Amino acid sequence: MVAAAFRVGLRVADVEAAATFYRGFGFAEVGTVPDAEGRPVMTILDRGGVHLIVDALVGMPFPDSERERQTRTGPRGLGVAIGLGVDDLPASYAYCRSSGCTITSEPMDEAWGDRVFECVDPFGYVWEFSQPIADGPPIDGFAAVQEKWFGGE
Repeated sequence: MVAAAFRVGLRVADVEAAATFYRGFGFAEVGTVPDAEGRPVMTILDRGGVHLIVDALVGMPFPDSERERQTRTGPRGLGVAIGLGVDDLPASYAYCRSSGCTITSEPMDEAWGDRVFECVDPFGYVWEFSQPIADGPPIDGFAAVQEKWFGGE
Protein backbone atom coordinates (compact mmCIF):
# COMPACT_ATOMS: atom_id res chain seq x y z
CA MET A 1 0.00 0.00 0.00
CA VAL A 2 1.30 3.44 -0.91
CA ALA A 3 0.32 6.25 1.44
CA ALA A 4 -1.35 9.28 -0.09
CA ALA A 5 0.47 12.61 0.12
CA PHE A 6 -2.45 13.95 2.19
CA ARG A 7 -4.16 11.87 4.86
CA VAL A 8 -6.73 12.59 7.54
CA GLY A 9 -7.13 10.14 10.40
CA LEU A 10 -10.35 9.85 12.39
CA ARG A 11 -10.66 7.74 15.54
CA VAL A 12 -14.08 6.14 16.00
CA ALA A 13 -15.77 3.58 18.22
CA ASP A 14 -17.10 1.55 15.26
CA VAL A 15 -14.73 1.41 12.27
CA GLU A 16 -17.09 -0.63 10.10
CA ALA A 17 -20.07 1.71 10.62
CA ALA A 18 -17.91 4.80 10.09
CA ALA A 19 -16.34 3.44 6.88
CA THR A 20 -19.81 2.64 5.55
CA PHE A 21 -21.00 6.14 6.43
CA TYR A 22 -17.98 7.90 4.86
CA ARG A 23 -18.41 5.93 1.63
CA GLY A 24 -21.60 7.99 1.29
CA PHE A 25 -19.34 11.06 0.92
CA GLY A 26 -17.80 9.50 -2.19
CA PHE A 27 -14.84 7.75 -0.56
CA ALA A 28 -13.83 4.32 -1.88
CA GLU A 29 -12.21 1.65 0.24
CA VAL A 30 -8.49 1.07 -0.26
CA GLY A 31 -8.18 -1.63 2.39
CA THR A 32 -8.96 -2.78 5.93
CA VAL A 33 -6.83 -4.15 8.76
CA PRO A 34 -8.71 -6.56 11.07
CA ASP A 35 -7.78 -7.41 14.64
CA ALA A 36 -7.14 -11.00 15.79
CA GLU A 37 -10.92 -11.63 15.96
CA GLY A 38 -11.49 -10.28 12.44
CA ARG A 39 -13.05 -6.93 13.47
CA PRO A 40 -11.74 -3.96 11.49
CA VAL A 41 -9.47 -1.69 13.53
CA MET A 42 -8.44 0.44 10.55
CA THR A 43 -10.00 1.13 7.17
CA ILE A 44 -8.42 3.38 4.58
CA LEU A 45 -10.70 5.20 2.17
CA ASP A 46 -9.74 7.35 -0.81
CA ARG A 47 -11.37 10.29 -2.57
CA GLY A 48 -9.45 12.22 -5.17
CA GLY A 49 -6.09 11.04 -3.91
CA VAL A 50 -6.77 11.97 -0.27
CA HIS A 51 -6.83 9.11 2.21
CA LEU A 52 -9.34 9.09 5.05
CA ILE A 53 -7.97 6.70 7.67
CA VAL A 54 -10.64 5.42 10.04
CA ASP A 55 -9.03 3.97 13.19
CA ALA A 56 -10.60 2.23 16.17
CA LEU A 57 -10.60 4.12 19.45
CA VAL A 58 -9.71 0.85 21.18
CA GLY A 59 -7.58 -1.97 19.83
CA MET A 60 -4.88 -0.06 17.95
CA PRO A 61 -1.29 -0.84 18.94
CA PHE A 62 -0.59 2.76 19.99
CA PRO A 63 1.58 3.38 23.08
CA ASP A 64 -0.28 4.21 26.27
CA SER A 65 0.24 7.94 26.74
CA GLU A 66 -1.65 10.92 28.12
CA ARG A 67 -2.52 11.99 24.57
CA GLU A 68 -3.82 8.52 23.70
CA ARG A 69 -5.98 8.44 26.86
CA GLN A 70 -7.39 11.88 25.97
CA THR A 71 -8.04 10.74 22.39
CA ARG A 72 -10.08 7.78 23.66
CA THR A 73 -12.26 9.90 25.92
CA GLY A 74 -12.93 12.68 23.38
CA PRO A 75 -14.38 14.94 22.34
CA ARG A 76 -13.91 13.93 18.71
CA GLY A 77 -12.07 16.41 16.50
CA LEU A 78 -12.46 19.44 18.75
CA GLY A 79 -11.47 22.55 16.79
CA VAL A 80 -11.13 20.76 13.45
CA ALA A 81 -13.53 21.07 10.51
CA ILE A 82 -13.05 18.85 7.48
CA GLY A 83 -13.95 20.62 4.24
CA LEU A 84 -15.23 18.64 1.28
CA GLY A 85 -16.08 20.07 -2.13
CA VAL A 86 -19.01 18.30 -3.78
CA ASP A 87 -20.77 18.33 -7.15
CA ASP A 88 -24.30 18.08 -5.70
CA LEU A 89 -24.73 20.01 -2.45
CA PRO A 90 -28.45 19.22 -2.08
CA ALA A 91 -27.72 15.48 -2.36
CA SER A 92 -24.94 15.74 0.23
CA TYR A 93 -27.25 17.69 2.54
CA ALA A 94 -30.00 15.06 2.15
CA TYR A 95 -27.52 12.23 2.82
CA CYS A 96 -26.24 13.93 5.98
CA ARG A 97 -29.75 14.64 7.29
CA SER A 98 -30.91 11.07 6.65
CA SER A 99 -27.73 9.51 8.11
CA GLY A 100 -27.90 10.98 11.59
CA CYS A 101 -25.75 14.08 11.21
CA THR A 102 -26.52 17.17 13.23
CA ILE A 103 -26.81 20.07 10.82
CA THR A 104 -25.04 23.05 12.41
CA SER A 105 -25.49 25.50 9.54
CA GLU A 106 -28.04 25.28 6.77
CA PRO A 107 -26.95 25.65 3.12
CA MET A 108 -26.14 29.29 2.37
CA ASP A 109 -24.32 31.30 -0.25
CA GLU A 110 -21.01 32.62 1.02
CA ALA A 111 -19.16 35.77 -0.03
CA TRP A 112 -16.31 33.77 -1.59
CA GLY A 113 -18.62 32.20 -4.17
CA ASP A 114 -19.57 28.82 -2.67
CA ARG A 115 -22.80 27.45 -1.29
CA VAL A 116 -21.97 25.78 2.03
CA PHE A 117 -23.48 23.79 4.89
CA GLU A 118 -21.91 22.29 7.97
CA CYS A 119 -22.75 19.28 10.11
CA VAL A 120 -21.44 17.07 12.90
CA ASP A 121 -21.36 13.45 11.74
CA PRO A 122 -22.58 10.53 13.89
CA PHE A 123 -18.98 9.95 15.04
CA GLY A 124 -18.50 13.51 16.37
CA TYR A 125 -16.56 15.11 13.51
CA VAL A 126 -17.43 18.45 11.87
CA TRP A 127 -17.73 18.49 8.07
CA GLU A 128 -18.17 21.55 5.86
CA PHE A 129 -19.58 20.76 2.42
CA SER A 130 -19.27 23.30 -0.37
CA GLN A 131 -20.15 23.69 -4.03
CA PRO A 132 -19.29 26.67 -6.26
CA ILE A 133 -22.27 28.88 -7.00
CA ALA A 134 -23.10 28.48 -10.69
CA ASP A 135 -23.21 31.44 -13.06
CA GLY A 136 -21.69 33.91 -10.63
CA PRO A 137 -19.15 36.54 -11.60
CA PRO A 138 -15.49 35.91 -10.78
CA ILE A 139 -14.94 36.71 -7.11
CA ASP A 140 -11.86 37.85 -5.22
CA GLY A 141 -12.60 35.46 -2.36
CA PHE A 142 -10.26 37.01 0.20
CA ALA A 143 -11.55 40.53 -0.40
CA ALA A 144 -15.16 39.30 -0.29
CA VAL A 145 -14.60 37.53 3.01
CA GLN A 146 -12.82 40.52 4.52
CA GLU A 147 -15.70 42.78 3.45
CA LYS A 148 -18.34 40.40 4.88
CA TRP A 149 -16.55 39.84 8.18
CA PHE A 150 -15.03 43.25 8.86
CA GLY A 151 -16.72 45.75 6.52
CA GLY A 152 -15.05 48.25 4.21
CA GLU A 153 -12.06 50.43 4.95
